[in-house]
Amino acid sequence: MRALLSVSDKTGLVDFAAGLLELGFELVSTGGTYRVLQGAGLPVTYVSQVTGFPEILDGRVKTLHPHIHAGLLATKTPAHEAELQAHNISRIELLCVNLYPFRETLARGAPFEECLENIDIGGPAMLRAAAKNHPVVLPVCDPADYPRVLEALRNGISGEFRRQLAYKAFAHTAAYDAAIANFLAFEKFPQTQLLTLKRLPVELRYGENPHQEAALYALEGQSGPVLQAQVLAGKPMGFNNYADAEAAWALVQEFDLPACVVVKHANPCGVALADNPKVAWERARDADTLSVFGGVVALNRPVDLETAMAMRGTFLEVLIAPAVSPEALEWFRSKKPDLRVLVAGQEDADLREFRPLLGGFLAQERDRRRWEDVELRYVTERIPTAEELLDLKFAWYVVKHARSNSVVLAKDGATVGLGTGAVSRIWAAERAIQNAGPLAQGAVLASEAFFPFDDVVRAAAAAGVRAIVQPGGAKRDAEVIAACNELGLAMVFTGSRHFKH
Repeated sequence: MRALLSVSDKTGLVDFAAGLLELGFELVSTGGTYRVLQGAGLPVTYVSQVTGFPEILDGRVKTLHPHIHAGLLATKTPAHEAELQAHNISRIELLCVNLYPFRETLARGAPFEECLENIDIGGPAMLRAAAKNHPVVLPVCDPADYPRVLEALRNGISGEFRRQLAYKAFAHTAAYDAAIANFLAFEKFPQTQLLTLKRLPVELRYGENPHQEAALYALEGQSGPVLQAQVLAGKPMGFNNYADAEAAWALVQEFDLPACVVVKHANPCGVALADNPKVAWERARDADTLSVFGGVVALNRPVDLETAMAMRGTFLEVLIAPAVSPEALEWFRSKKPDLRVLVAGQEDADLREFRPLLGGFLAQERDRRRWEDVELRYVTERIPTAEELLDLKFAWYVVKHARSNSVVLAKDGATVGLGTGAVSRIWAAERAIQNAGPLAQGAVLASEAFFPFDDVVRAAAAAGVRAIVQPGGAKRDAEVIAACNELGLAMVFTGSRHFKH
């Protein structure tokens, strides 16, 4: 029996090769793999002795040869067996290959020419050949599988195990080729967009509802603060927990001051700024004491024991923060054992986002526009005060992350009323005003899209709202501005819509 080993990742190589020798395999190898095995004192044949041809072109050509590929592709049919004998070619029963580190080279920002040089050609060709012929050849591409492969060789190899290895081999080469294609695309939305998803070792009980199965995947080469968050305490995360934590974390990151965001069903229900995380939590909680029950909380500052203890008495599903002190973590584990406590991971994600449709995806740039990126237009006779302008900025960030149609009322760096997910803008405004109650007096209002009529202005003024921020650009802007002037409201146009569906 012959095994060909040619690996870039040398993890576990020597032990695996030694195990193959014990099982009676002859080892054939190339380049660096050959030197490692020989240096470990293992008997190994250099690939050129098999092909009868030296490695050429700086090692670019060494395994692209009939003595290799015929040995991998030959079936057990009498015709193939006769051809192998006629050409003095030996079968290869096991192929162990992992590929040049193209993705790792790309990830460290290497020059274009170096990335190009790290594109493997012979490795994928051999791996695909072995995977195609997996009823005869074992294709091994993952060092983590070495112990399983040795065990199967000792105890008997099932057809299912062979198929599993073939799947991994084709998935390995497909992801590798996808990374290369995306590297060479040089455009934001290429004609063919290749997305490689890797399932993470997280067990989701179910999807949005108990009758739906679910899984968690990461895009190849990307990481996200929630996707790679460290779960320090509490029950396992679920599908909805991840979705809500993502929404909460995205919003809380908009603020430079200490901030707290509470999310329910992907919508903010309480958002507040403060001088420290404890007060930010208390203000966000008090912004909607009813909806905060069962909410997902995000803080943009580390959580200390004082902040943790302030959450006593409020049922929460998830807490995510940049850090959690040991004392706070111990308190959560003791007093809130079901609360999922997360420390956010690093963000290294694409600036695009993809939304599934049946049979396809929508793709767009992420909405990363900041308040500082827009050109404010003061369109009314009354100009907002400095305090109102700060609240308008705060409310603008909140409404950016609320599901459309949405209207947000805020005062003193905290939300006082939210109307989200409405099919009519006036309904969104009425809901926000109703939620605010008397707190609407002196508040500001933010809308993620323009006002088609002046009805929102009149409803806001009647509730005591003093200033409004919206994109502008409607046919009836003049009527809307006139209503503000009539009622003494300040209005600011941003020229920047923020639909979120």
